[in-house]
Amino acid sequence: MRRILITPRSLSQGGHPALRSLETAGFELVMPAPGAIPDEATLIAALPGCVGWLAGVEPVSERVIDAADRLRVISRNGTGVDNLPLDVLEARGIELRRAVGTNARGVAELALTLTLAGLRQIVWTHEGMRRGAWPRRLGREIADARVGVIGLGAIGATFAQLCLDLGARVVGYDPFANADRIVHPNFSRTGLDEAIGGVDAISLHAPLPEDGRPLLTAERIAGLTRGCVVVNTARAGLVDADAMLAALERGQVGTYATDVFEAEPPEAEPLFAHPRVVLTSHIGGFTDASVERSTVRAVENLLEALAVHAH
Repeated sequence: MRRILITPRSLSQGGHPALRSLETAGFELVMPAPGAIPDEATLIAALPGCVGWLAGVEPVSERVIDAADRLRVISRNGTGVDNLPLDVLEARGIELRRAVGTNARGVAELALTLTLAGLRQIVWTHEGMRRGAWPRRLGREIADARVGVIGLGAIGATFAQLCLDLGARVVGYDPFANADRIVHPNFSRTGLDEAIGGVDAISLHAPLPEDGRPLLTAERIAGLTRGCVVVNTARAGLVDADAMLAALERGQVGTYATDVFEAEPPEAEPLFAHPRVVLTSHIGGFTDASVERSTVRAVENLLEALAVHAH
């Protein structure tokens, strides 16, 4: 029987109705790390004999692909592919498909939640009250606030529209998005530095630069509006962590909220212990509706690709 590897944490315990169509089509489902991110050794052991792979965010090395003796297609249940060795896949002729846009609403809503939490210091206030204090810090309403959006793909554009609907003035940066990506009297396209400087909040929705350097460098962080809220639901490497910690310490940044980490779960580090840092455990696309849309699309992509390869 032809085998398909299932590794997204939201699916690898089985039971999702969309997976049944793979079994109905005659595939055996392989789930080597139920509810967890599989490590390299687990992937190497599980991949031989698999013709398809419904993949999550797990890091995939060249050694892993070397073990994939029959693999024809990798179908991501999301859009990010930073975890995959794209040049190796291309050299091997392994097709890559993505569930583009399916988790945009879930991630955008989390980014908005974190932005609002930062503008109103919700977590800082909550923690103070838990300690028996009565903390009160003047907050900022999002209406008429200036929000910078870095990346205007499906997620960034959805987040920008949510902010516009709440009365914010939004500036967006994306060198690739169509000029008419967002049309609104309170929206304008700018360069990167203009989208970062002079704003009350920044939300990151971009891939990593090809050179691997952060978009929010120490220099750019130093130029932020004092008290700025920075939200990162995209990639941990977009932010210089040491510079961010220093900016929080001196009050340059009011809140740093992140849903993404270099390792999951993350190693303890000083930035994460700062009282004005808000942490969520990569839950941006982890909603019932987003998981459903992503899974259905990823399964459809797998079946379509494998049907093409069968001919």
